[in-house]
Order: sequence, then C-alpha cells, then structure tokens
Amino acid sequence: MKYPLQAFLANNFDGLILSPALFYSWEPGIRFEISDPALSFHDPNFMVQAHHRAVTLFNEVFYEIDELLLVTDIVARPTSTILQQKPLNLYRKYVKDKRSLYQLQLETFSYGEYMEEELDEEDAMAIHRFSLKCQKTDLRFVQLLQAICYEDFNHPTTILKNNPESGIEVYFMNLSKKLIFHLYDDRGCDVLAADQENIRFLYEQYNDWILDYDRQEIDAVFQKDSSGIS
Repeated sequence: MKYPLQAFLANNFDGLILSPALFYSWEPGIRFEISDPALSFHDPNFMVQAHHRAVTLFNEVFYEIDELLLVTDIVARPTSTILQQKPLNLYRKYVKDKRSLYQLQLETFSYGEYMEEELDEEDAMAIHRFSLKCQKTDLRFVQLLQAICYEDFNHPTTILKNNPESGIEVYFMNLSKKLIFHLYDDRGCDVLAADQENIRFLYEQYNDWILDYDRQEIDAVFQKDSSGIS
C-alpha cells in the first residue's frame, strides 16, 4: 500500500522527484522572489518582507477547508544521530495537537538511489521523510514559515541547530487543490500545480513577486492562448 504522499505524487505529479529546485522539475509552476535582493540581510526590513510574502502566498494557496500534507525531509549521513537527538522537534513545535503525531509517517531511503545518482561511499546520505496529514488550522504555520526563512541564519528559530552536516526541506502539499508549496529559504518559494489554472490567480495577482530570472519561462506557460501558441 502506498503512503498518502506517494499516492498524491503518483496521481498528480507523476515522475516528480521531491527535491529542490522543484520549479525546474515540473511545469506548471511559479518561482516567487521572497526577499529583496537590494537589501542587505542586516537590514531589519529584509526578513520583514520575506516573512510577509511567505505568509501571504501560503494563505492564498491553502484555505482552512483544504486537506494538507506537511512533509519534512531530513538529509543526513547514515551514521548521523540527528534523529535520536531531535526526531520530531519540528512537528512538536509547529503542530498544535500533539495527539496527531501518532499519525506521523516515516520513510527512510538512500539519497543516491532516490535522486538516481551514483555517490561514493564517503558522500552517502540518507533521506528521512516525515509526513503528516492535517489542515491549515492544525499548524502554527506563521511561525514555521518564519523558521524556514531564518534557517541559514544564526537565529533562535533555526530548525536544525548545530547540525551543519545535515539538511532539511519542508514541503506543504495541498491534497484538495493538487498543489505543492515549497518555501526553500529566505530567497524564494516554488508553487507547483497539477493544473495550471489552479495557480493562474497567483500568476496574475502576485506577478510583481515572480523571480525575474525565471519570468520568461513562467510567462510562456501562462500566456498561451487557447490554441496553445504563446
């Protein structure tokens, strides 16, 4: 039997490998710029803007009635003790009802096999993938999005504190609307859809937030006419 995440991806994003950078692995998708590159990260407004945009986009993608999957990948060396040290900290901190953690699912697999790459033994890594079915109201999502924005900074909210050899990615799946939301750090956010019409409103309403580097590719998808010619 497939896990809910496996079934969701197979039915709606067939062939997608859940790994950064998602935007370059799936169409249709939109890559948004979250922080202002003109601002120094020492500027107080740097994170204010990043957090505002992250929360705004999240609220547009997820409604309270939507069914979600909160997916967390921890990438670490097979010998790492990170799971013994802090196995569920993210879920304990940002999921309101701790009883729901009994529904948390875990898959562990080789990073090289998953990414279809051949890695030397010294570069071997394992992916520990947690997933929890929930709704938006079950999460302290404002605080979680802030923590993701600060992950590369020396900040109290940092999720993988003192574990420089390990990495973390947090994905939000909208099971109801067939969308994937990935705030990869303070710089940007990818939103993928099974059907481009489900995110056209984001393209139109938040067009100024689209990352200019990828704008031409995104425009080519959303500006096609009914005949499919851009």
